[in-house]
This record gives sequence, structure tokens and C-alpha cells, in this order.
Amino acid sequence: MGNALKNRNRLVWIVVIFLAIIGLASAIRRILLIEHIIPVFDPPKYPGFDSGFSKHPTLTLIHIIPGALFMILGPFQFIKKMRQSGIKKWTTILYFVSAYIIGISALVMSYTVSIGGANETAATTFFGLFFLVSLTKALIHGLKHRMALYREWMLRAFAIGLAIATIRPIVGLFFAVSSLSPHEFFGIAFWLGFTIHLIVVEAWIRHTRPDYAKNISETTEVSI
Repeated sequence: MGNALKNRNRLVWIVVIFLAIIGLASAIRRILLIEHIIPVFDPPKYPGFDSGFSKHPTLTLIHIIPGALFMILGPFQFIKKMRQSGIKKWTTILYFVSAYIIGISALVMSYTVSIGGANETAATTFFGLFFLVSLTKALIHGLKHRMALYREWMLRAFAIGLAIATIRPIVGLFFAVSSLSPHEFFGIAFWLGFTIHLIVVEAWIRHTRPDYAKNISETTEVSI
């Protein structure tokens, strides 16, 4: 039973780190595009596909630089063995600040930088608001030392933020096998990515809740 639990947690960590790397790589790529260090992705079939973000470089940078920090700092919020040191507290503060900037800027970008039109805007608005609500609930529960609830809302917020990494391969799959244009499939990809993450995180919370509740009196550290 103990080995099964370790293997389960190891698999979850592998997936989380893998997605965080994808998210970080996407953020770095976008920064390099805006700074004209690498060429814009402009497939002949969809001219101007990757140019929308370049029209709003300041807004894009406000979103993706904290996004990179979110991908780096996010996993550290759930490392059980990490002590409540000054460094840990500052990483948590920086994580929350970055996350709030991401959420607010995402809502603005939903209406200014949208490849998938109204469908994508609806998805990013809905889940952007859910992300901010989850983040705020986590902050409130954390300040009141309700660690079990803090963990659950932190997991929800992190899962939604991490979903942008899952959306990338979904978009790639649409490019590879679909005849739809980016304007048609981007909204679908966003709904799929966010919804998958929401279902998975809710299932994980319910699956791990008994074990975490049993151990909550022994530690105030948050773990996946």
C-alpha cells in the first residue's frame, strides 16, 4: 500500500513538472517573439496566426512574465518536506502576486488578444474568474490557518493555471488532424484544456481528502 501511494504521488509529480516545463517554455518563446529574437509562427494556411500578441506587447509581457514565475513557483507550494522558512514564505507571496496578475491580465486579454473569437473569450473569462475566486479562497483559508481548505483551493487555482500547458498539445492536435481554422478550434481547445484540468483536480481532491484530513493535525505544510 505504501509503495502504491509513493508511485501514485511520483506519477502526479512527473505530470505536474512536465506541464510546468511546457508552460515555462511557452512563456519564454512568447517573450522571444515579442523581442524579435525568433521569427513569428506564420503558417501559409493561416496568415497572421501568431501576430496578435505582438500588437499588444506590453499587455502580453505583463501576463507571461508572471506566468513564467507561476510555472516555476507553483510546484514548490506543494512540497511537503519544504519547511516554513523565510524563503518559503517569500516564494508563496511572490506566487500569489504573480497569480493575481496572471488572472487579471488574462481577463483583459480575453477581449483584446483572442484567436478563437467569442468562444475562446467565453472560456478564458469563465475560467479566469474561477481561477481568481479559487486563489482568493485559498488566501483567505491560509490566513485563517484552515490548511485542509487552503490546500484544496490552492490545488484548484494551480490546476487551472497549469491548464494552459495542456491546451498547447490540444491546439497542436487540431493543427495536425483537423480541417478547422484556428478561429474555429481555439475556443474548443481552451474549453477542453480547462475542463479536463478541473475534472482531474476535483477527482484528486476527493481521492486524497481522507488521507490529508487524517494527517492535517501533524503538519501545517501543504502537499499535493
